[in-house]
Amino acid sequence: MADGKRRSGALEPLDGGWGWVIVGCCFMVTVCTRAVTRCISIFFVEFQAHFGADYAATAWIHSLVDCTTMLCAPVGSLVGNRWSCRVAVMLGGLLSSVGLLLSSFTTSLELLYLTLGVLTGLGFALCYTPAIAMVGCYFHHRRALAFGIAMSGSGIGTFVLAPAVQMLIELYSWRGALLVLSAFVANLCVCGALLRPIRLREGEGEEEDREEAESVGEEKLGGLVSSKDAELAVTLPKEPSVPLPLMPGNPAPQLPRRRCFCSCFLSIKEYRFLLLPDFLGLAVSFLFLASGCSLPFVYLVPYALSVGVRHQQAAFLMSILGVLDIVGNITFGWLTDRRCLKPYRLASYVLAVAMEGLCCLFTPLLRSFSLLVPFAVLYGYFDGAYVALIPVVTADVVGSPYLSSALGVVYFLHAIPYLISPPIGGWLVDITGSYSPTFFLSGVSLLSSAVVLSAITGIRHCRRLMLTPAAKR
Repeated sequence: MADGKRRSGALEPLDGGWGWVIVGCCFMVTVCTRAVTRCISIFFVEFQAHFGADYAATAWIHSLVDCTTMLCAPVGSLVGNRWSCRVAVMLGGLLSSVGLLLSSFTTSLELLYLTLGVLTGLGFALCYTPAIAMVGCYFHHRRALAFGIAMSGSGIGTFVLAPAVQMLIELYSWRGALLVLSAFVANLCVCGALLRPIRLREGEGEEEDREEAESVGEEKLGGLVSSKDAELAVTLPKEPSVPLPLMPGNPAPQLPRRRCFCSCFLSIKEYRFLLLPDFLGLAVSFLFLASGCSLPFVYLVPYALSVGVRHQQAAFLMSILGVLDIVGNITFGWLTDRRCLKPYRLASYVLAVAMEGLCCLFTPLLRSFSLLVPFAVLYGYFDGAYVALIPVVTADVVGSPYLSSALGVVYFLHAIPYLISPPIGGWLVDITGSYSPTFFLSGVSLLSSAVVLSAITGIRHCRRLMLTPAAKR
């Protein structure tokens, strides 16, 4: 039988083999997308000085990059599902590189909104979701660890790029720094070329997801995924009348023009997970999360400069965030893959988000470099922890076949908060003359996300306890 499998070539190895190359490619994708986005905050003061803009107007640049990346995440999922992840990532790499290249020649803040904010953000969107979804298709038993390693590219990239970007600005001005970043981001095209489609035996992915869902659904403390909804999540793909071209990297079958309606119907079927109550609860939590998580990355460097920290030390704070982001990615990924902790992935996620919120509430008390270092350590660690668990928790709810589409929706939900929260934070700085309200806004939003998810989890747990005696009778 084994020889027959090898001869047929119809089965790719799971939890290893080429999967580690996919993890490496996703790692580089997160370096070139999320780390570069974070480093845009280092340009904040330079843009202000060059264009004579206020805080709110300058903050729109970072907001537009983040918003476009998340708003267009479903487009990345669609391209990955309909054609392949190779097409999505290579096209995204080309667009983002061109966007950064054009940004280095802009003469107004409004042009930066278009080139750096919209065009580069669209390229990042085409790369980000398909690359992450590919990791979920190649790994099952070690999925959290694989996601943790892949997502750690954001932290490692921030650690390396933050001081490098600051040095490039000092040597070549902000225009030269953007030009170098354009060449660096072009490496996304190479990463996309290595994303080989996976071919699974029929039903294998579903069996693995059933095991995962049952494990999570039996959480003793009342996890978000009930056993009933978990079973629904893994049995959704079984309608025989609708084929599922959902594994990212596998091109969808080409349909004749007269069957356009069937193709549209198939697209609707890909998003049936939106009817799951558990996913709706996650969605509400993600909205609060996205409202607060980006503010510290935008305003940490300007805040540090406002309290007398030197430029190099302020950029080093971003590097510390990056290093601890890596540690959080990998350690939480490894820990939540352990059999004893796998049922508590959701609790780990809630803990990480709540700790981030508490860190932000105490930030206005930290008015020196030595005091801001512990903040960077704690915030970076827990940021890496929750970022690594977002695709894991989402996969636990909807199952691997729907992971690409679900991640597209998840990151789409981040779009509007990412767009408006930094300008709101800048507006608060402008009218109060202090960064304290901005960090308070971030902390309250993050804590609200944790509270919402905890409340929904508690309600489901209580309902389960009430239904159990009734079922026994």
